Amino acid sequence: MKIAANSSIACAIESMAEASALVKSYGIAVPDFIELLTHTLYPSPVYKGYGAMIAEQRFSPVGSSCLKEVRLALSAGEANNLPLPFGSVLRDSMIEAIAQSDGHLD
Repeated sequence: MKIAANSSIACAIESMAEASALVKSYGIAVPDFIELLTHTLYPSPVYKGYGAMIAEQRFSPVGSSCLKEVRLALSAGEANNLPLPFGSVLRDSMIEAIAQSDGHLD
């Protein structure tokens, strides 16, 4: 259950990051968007905590490696012949982010 929960958190982070990039491209302040999300649709500690980091563009320190968690989920799925397509997309996106940040941030 821990692997599945951590995978879900990684998906939430990616979703908020992509949605934030979209609203920013339309001139909407990311902190305002995150506030809307965390006070209406997703008033949970995960969204509030990671949402604040996204809004502030504060990417460290982090509690653990999202890439590690996604890889664990993909491996667990593979063990039961269960594809996790979004997990594969997340893994690839994180590998790209690591490459662009000189190996420091996923």
